[in-house]
Amino acid sequence: MLFLFDLDGTLIDSEIGIFAGVRHSLAAVGAESPDDAALRAWVGPPLRVSYAAILGDDNERIEAAVAAYGERFRDVGWSEHTVYDGIPELIASLSAAGHRLAVVTSKPLPHAGPIIAHLPFGHFFERVYAPDLSTAHSEKATMISAALADFDQPAEDTIMIGDRLYDMEGAVANGVRGIGVLWGFGDRRELEGAGAWKIADKPADIATYTAAVMAD
Repeated sequence: MLFLFDLDGTLIDSEIGIFAGVRHSLAAVGAESPDDAALRAWVGPPLRVSYAAILGDDNERIEAAVAAYGERFRDVGWSEHTVYDGIPELIASLSAAGHRLAVVTSKPLPHAGPIIAHLPFGHFFERVYAPDLSTAHSEKATMISAALADFDQPAEDTIMIGDRLYDMEGAVANGVRGIGVLWGFGDRRELEGAGAWKIADKPADIATYTAAVMAD
């Protein structure tokens, strides 16, 4: 089977780095940052979309904020994360069982690449699907479709794993099973409302669901 993993909120807890980066970038353009509760909604959508909610249609300030975020990320932000408990074991076991793995993330490729390369299990991922820094679009449905084509994998033998509605909506759009995880930035209502096939409380649940599919 093909397993597609979201990054932030699924493989890693990147709250510290994202929050610090957003605060730094908004300060750089003279804007106030939202509180922690509001900032959690920034994990998932493209940065430019989230900046627009604060900076309006001021594209010059939005691009300046994106640049400031990127500068801090390259310096220190890329390392400000922790791996969720149980994820290394899950990834290793899926690979050992012969499954193929890839990452599908809204985090721009120049940001996601260094993180994945430094993860102790990053080498298990054959491909990384992520938007370019220059675009405001990062449709999970489009990236999942690209993965299905690249791996020549049928949708019924593919599982998308993520913590936000965007992951589940992308899975549904491609006829792929979506597993929503509760250790990230979304919640059960959001994930089920977006069409999640299953909900996982812990990484080990994913292995259980996979075994059930393989047994059918």
